[in-house]
Amino acid sequence: MTEIYILIGILVAFILFTVYRYFKQKKVLNALTEKEFREGYRKAQLIDVREPKEFDGGHILGARNIPLSQLKQRLTELRKDQPVYLYCQSGSRSMRAALLLNKQGYKDLNHLQGGYKKWTGKIKKSKKLDY
Repeated sequence: MTEIYILIGILVAFILFTVYRYFKQKKVLNALTEKEFREGYRKAQLIDVREPKEFDGGHILGARNIPLSQLKQRLTELRKDQPVYLYCQSGSRSMRAALLLNKQGYKDLNHLQGGYKKWTGKIKKSKKLDY
């Protein structure tokens, strides 16, 4: 019987943590439609947080690739006084990136709702694909 209470406690803690992260993300990150994203990304730091192979397969024109896995080590490449526009394949990695950047003092954080797979604008593909 005690095991059931422990499992229920763990489940409740997990649910509370998930809800907390969801509202924290909503607070620190502006989720933009593609139209809103297009209106502002040229005046901002446009960051693709996908891995290099994904980036080379196609990315939004003008984006820099700083994978989420390297973001903490490459913070010096981003300015805190300019807006940051993030995107990934579907939106989940850019949300995690925004939480990390917010902890480091970045304030104007935005991301593309639905991620790159929803993007219909201009893209660029790398010529160095070796598939």
